[in-house]
Amino acid sequence: MREELLQEAFRKYGTPLYVFDLDILKEQTERIRAGFGPGISLCYAMKANPFLTGYMAQWADRIEVCSMGEFRICRRLQVPLEKLFISGVMKKRDDIREILSYCGNKCAYTVESPLHFQYFAEWSEEHPEDGVLRLYPRLTSGNQFGMDEDTVLEILKKAKELPRIEAEGIHYFSGTQKKNLKRHQKELAYLDEFLKKAAEEQIDVRCLEYGSGTAVPYFRDKTAETFEEAGLKGLQDAVKGMQWKGHVTVELGRALAAMCGYYLTKVEDTKTSDGIHYCIVDGGCHQLNYDGQIKGMYEPYVKVLPKEVSVKVAEVSENKNTEEKTWKVCGSLCTLNDVLCNEITLKGLEKGVILVFERTGAYSAMEGMALFLSHELPGVVLYSEEEGWIQARVQQETYELNMVEQLQIQNDRKRGRKNGRIISDFK
Repeated sequence: MREELLQEAFRKYGTPLYVFDLDILKEQTERIRAGFGPGISLCYAMKANPFLTGYMAQWADRIEVCSMGEFRICRRLQVPLEKLFISGVMKKRDDIREILSYCGNKCAYTVESPLHFQYFAEWSEEHPEDGVLRLYPRLTSGNQFGMDEDTVLEILKKAKELPRIEAEGIHYFSGTQKKNLKRHQKELAYLDEFLKKAAEEQIDVRCLEYGSGTAVPYFRDKTAETFEEAGLKGLQDAVKGMQWKGHVTVELGRALAAMCGYYLTKVEDTKTSDGIHYCIVDGGCHQLNYDGQIKGMYEPYVKVLPKEVSVKVAEVSENKNTEEKTWKVCGSLCTLNDVLCNEITLKGLEKGVILVFERTGAYSAMEGMALFLSHELPGVVLYSEEEGWIQARVQQETYELNMVEQLQIQNDRKRGRKNGRIISDFK
């Protein structure tokens, strides 16, 4: 994103602030789709960044939904039902039935356990008018997601016996930040063998939803083979090399969204202690998390907005820190873990200056401990050349979520209740 746009975002919306560039998002989506080739579909895992869901519903073939909250976002946005892929390791019966009552057989559903399969089978018997439900039993990779081979095969067999259930495909996910193409090749070879085993038992599996976990190069001097054009082409070749010839959808979140994001945070203080130059910002690790980053030991892509812009709207400290120095950038939390950069060389750092952390469009901005110390939730804005600025969320206080009102305490005392339990001695 152009520097003048980041400056405009700061002036308009303040800090801390997430900025998501929709033009970059679209470019990355098109780049990855072209790298995979026309034979592979693209699914956006909206947990990477739910703010982008409405746009990715236009540019991706599917949207993976992993919670009721995510489902309600899609419903509010009126994402076409045929684009929804209802996933998630934990599905409550009532939640499944709510989704089924809205979506019916228009979308596809993962099956995480025999109990989930039972839920879908019950619904199909109770609602024959809904047609055939399309299910994707998830094959585990040795973790809590999905089921082992024998259980998946058993469910595939049971599905054949039910007239209103179709096991359209299988789902497979084995982790994230896979930098080496050999991981993808090995997994696809394994899936090819499993699908061959299914065919030998007269089970026809037409589709494969593959959660590839493609990595993103978050840090300077760190690369990710799977993110580059050669890696995308290598995954395409691995799919083409499978003996099984069904349709493959590659499920991505991080790789699609990461590059479009910027996190803006303001320098509130600088100091030198025991020879270490500290920079304290108004954000922190509760709002920014790079996968693989441990106490700022790697250097993310960071830049300083020019002082002449920031100084117009910020009080500048008397002790100028305009020369190039090596800084330890820390956030606003009272914890030793709140280190965004352990050692980073920057020029022009002083109070009131804005730091811009790049490549924060995916989980890096979504996985923080947002309520810790009752700090505010950052504002969120989206930008495109065509639409200009879109304010998705104003900065929100969180302290009210972390407290009990005194009036509520008094009322509880009068009622003789505490946390919903009747008590005899509430002092």
